[in-house]
Amino acid sequence: MQLSFGLVTGLLTWSAVAATVNTVHPRQSNRTDYKVGYTPLKTEWTDTVGTNPWPEYPRPRLQRTDWKNLNGVWGYRNTTNGSDASPPFGQTLENPVLVPFCLESALSGVTGKGRMWSWYQTSFAVPSSWPSGNNVILNFGAVDYEATIFVNGKNAGFHRGGYFEFSVDVTQYLSSNGTNELLVYTFDPTDVDMVQIPIGKQTLNREGMIWYTPCSGIWQTVWLESTPKEHVSKLDLTADMDGTVTVTVHSSTNLTNIPYEITVHELGSTDAKATAKGTSGSAFTFNVPSPELWTPDNPTLYNITIKMASDTIQSYTGFRTVSRGTINGIQRPLLNGKFVFPFGTLDQGYWPDGIYTPPSVEAMVYDLKVLKNVGYNMVRKHIKVEPALFYKACDEMGMLVIQDMPSLRPDLPDGCGSKRLAGQDAQDEFDRQLALMVEQLKSYPSIFAWTIYNEEWGQSTSGPPWPEFGLTEMVRKIDPTRLVNSVSGWTDHTAGDFDDNHHYSTPQCGTPFWSRQGNNYDSAYDSSRIGLQGEFGGIGTQLPEDNYAHAWFKDLEKQTAYELTNGTNWWNYRCHDLLNQLREQIDLFACSGGVWTQTTDVEGEVNGMMTYDRKVVRMNETMWKEDIQALYDAAEKRANNATMVIRDVSRGGLQYDISP
Repeated sequence: MQLSFGLVTGLLTWSAVAATVNTVHPRQSNRTDYKVGYTPLKTEWTDTVGTNPWPEYPRPRLQRTDWKNLNGVWGYRNTTNGSDASPPFGQTLENPVLVPFCLESALSGVTGKGRMWSWYQTSFAVPSSWPSGNNVILNFGAVDYEATIFVNGKNAGFHRGGYFEFSVDVTQYLSSNGTNELLVYTFDPTDVDMVQIPIGKQTLNREGMIWYTPCSGIWQTVWLESTPKEHVSKLDLTADMDGTVTVTVHSSTNLTNIPYEITVHELGSTDAKATAKGTSGSAFTFNVPSPELWTPDNPTLYNITIKMASDTIQSYTGFRTVSRGTINGIQRPLLNGKFVFPFGTLDQGYWPDGIYTPPSVEAMVYDLKVLKNVGYNMVRKHIKVEPALFYKACDEMGMLVIQDMPSLRPDLPDGCGSKRLAGQDAQDEFDRQLALMVEQLKSYPSIFAWTIYNEEWGQSTSGPPWPEFGLTEMVRKIDPTRLVNSVSGWTDHTAGDFDDNHHYSTPQCGTPFWSRQGNNYDSAYDSSRIGLQGEFGGIGTQLPEDNYAHAWFKDLEKQTAYELTNGTNWWNYRCHDLLNQLREQIDLFACSGGVWTQTTDVEGEVNGMMTYDRKVVRMNETMWKEDIQALYDAAEKRANNATMVIRDVSRGGLQYDISP
């Protein structure tokens, strides 16, 4: 089943504001030896990627006029530890690689395993149209896991952390003759030996159904931009339901008190709705009169222009307030002061051709369209950070996001200490990268909650003190505008805003039920917090021989799920039953949100709304729309009625009186 429909109304329209962004065409490689590598499964976008991938402006919340995309065919060499001491300057690396796709992926052209140490090589010229007195900044969307940058034979910078954007000012290293050599040395240990770093679901030795092919090297867009010497290096901006805008403009030189002007534009216009003046380095607030609010049903966004000295940037925001409150005696998540029932999928963001990197923005947004079409209003971005354009799409479409911190591995032996980490250094690095994630993403309107730990992976299992309390406070200090899900799944010491239960296949959302997890029992719902079904469902159906075209593994024994059904019709029947159970728990108990596993199949897991290649949508569209809407209707009714009578004909007409 192939869906074909436009985005919902309320999309961000850059209009004349965005027209000022001058897209410089990407550098084209003269290499002709690149070709797509082998993959057991293609998507409809695999063979359309070409050698100019991801040409879109990669940083939608801080746009400038002059930029140049460096994605394309680079040179590549698999190398060894320590080779950064003698970089291959002036050499032609023998293998082609298509940036920005993981080295393990088919789209990279390398399709290699165990690429722990690697060299990348390309060249670039700075466009002559750029102002000669400006700085030239080299930007990376993400490199897994460490990157050392060399420009024209000089070490220009270093970054650690596989999920985060970083920039290097390369002005002083540029060649006077216009041609510049760029080398990138990457190191990615993933889960080798006793290494403990944030990796999410990546593993070098795939066993079981929840661990997948790793992603090494450059996996998000690489690009240049021209900036004034004094420029905006970072923008923190939120806007609430009352029209209050809170903004901090960070200067590239860390100077404070540099004056700037900020303009919020009328919808679809360059006209000013509100203008204010501030100074760099500190937060200030101003008010926008009577803004249209951002909601999943009406995702209104406003364009913004900021001028600081000779620097001009374009951005956007949505006016909304995320909070929690007691409604009829039950803790609820609130959006703009009203109970919203967030219901979405576990969204892992894996692709059979690109692994961590979708083949294109179109492909990435397609997943969101399929979900939005049947009524999902949320995704739980599961232990992965996506390219910035993913969050822009969620902002535009009205898709709430629970953003997970990429997990540490859960399998280290007890000898590594009570924290299941290889020492305090690993904990400190996790904490640092958690802060990086929140800082990087905190201005996207669609994100409404942060998840710190998933299912005890890397979480301290002996104490107190429990680290999630300190980390929860750290996250709230960085971003006080959202909810925090300190622990998703189990080993919950009551930190954060959510009592989050994982229970396959049936839900246990805000219920008085206890369930066994390993050697421990997870407690019943804690009424002091929001009841969330952080994962459930996981119902799958195998792809038989006559449909192997859509299966990652052709062996049925390797096609797994938490529960399997014989065919798509029975899959929909079973899912309908579980959705009714969740709706019943909204009626009867304190269920305030749910996460269904999952958006797509992933490698051997066959429990997606879609197959891994996105070519088969399993959902009976009519049924899913009705069942999801029933969840929202039940939540609205429960919020508006303190006492209700529920009659359930499926249980012999039993009657329940509900008095919260």
